Amino acid sequence: MRETLPAGGDGTAFSDLVEPYRHELQVHCYRILGSVQDAEDVLQETLLAAWRGFDGYEGRASLRTWLYRIATNRCLNALRDGARRPREQVAYPAEVPMPEPSRRPAEPSWLEPYPDVLLDQIADHRPGPEARYELRESVSLAFLIALQQLPPRQRAVLVLRDVLGFRAAEVAAILDVTENAVTSALNRARGALAAVLPGPDRDSVPLPDSPQERRMVDEFTRAFESGDVDAVVALLTSDAWLTMPPLPLAYQGVADIRNFLATVALTGGRQYHLIPTRANGQPAFGCYLRDPRTPILHAHGVFVLTLAGERIAALTRFTDNSLLARFGLPLSLRAGEDR
Repeated sequence: MRETLPAGGDGTAFSDLVEPYRHELQVHCYRILGSVQDAEDVLQETLLAAWRGFDGYEGRASLRTWLYRIATNRCLNALRDGARRPREQVAYPAEVPMPEPSRRPAEPSWLEPYPDVLLDQIADHRPGPEARYELRESVSLAFLIALQQLPPRQRAVLVLRDVLGFRAAEVAAILDVTENAVTSALNRARGALAAVLPGPDRDSVPLPDSPQERRMVDEFTRAFESGDVDAVVALLTSDAWLTMPPLPLAYQGVADIRNFLATVALTGGRQYHLIPTRANGQPAFGCYLRDPRTPILHAHGVFVLTLAGERIAALTRFTDNSLLARFGLPLSLRAGEDR
């Protein structure tokens, strides 16, 4: 049945209709674009286009599917345009030489962390039988990084089919292509992801806020805040990654990460304070660097931990301090203050 606005359909009535889908649409745009800010911009474009075109909505698809059609195509248009905002790059002290990276990282420079508080606001639209990924897996940094390597249309098809569980016919209508084209794109996307992304291993990842996860978070916090390089390294898997988007630097393995921590991040008695939060379904922190001359602690990006069993498989520090505001965190603290 076609959903209709009340007589005289005003903006408030329209908002009441689309509000239940706002947060899931934003996450959808984020998966395809990799940037929270870009996703919010496209979401606003989507809602404006839906408002302007609501009289043309014929009800042949559900309102939710119709909104996904607009959002997906707006995302593809944004990717086609290729415009990306320049990301702030943290300036390390000139006297500290940067070690040679292990390799150039796979992370796109525009990748941003997604606050879990926004995930908590998604209405419970259970995905269809085609869905292969749970919500937490489908916003994890590993999945987002792998997804960003796909061509835009393959990216959209995989998200619509394997994350959201839309049927092939629905995806074909959303993208205005044939079902055969959808099937072909999905097979290529699955093959590309399988080559770079391990299959879901739900048993090895601690559940959010479980005793195991809290223990790992506490151990990392103590080690990093005390500047204990050995203790931090002891928490890592042997093939762990340390990356710092958008900086084109990546360090893999215990030796390279130890060297970076000892010669850059924790050198010269640098001290940090970590405020716990969550991003992408993973433990995260607002990171603050102590100023040795004042009682002020200055923002130093957002840390996200990727856990694997009893170890940390990846340390990702997003260097753009403006990201802290999305987590409700300040740009500076006074010593002893914990927001």
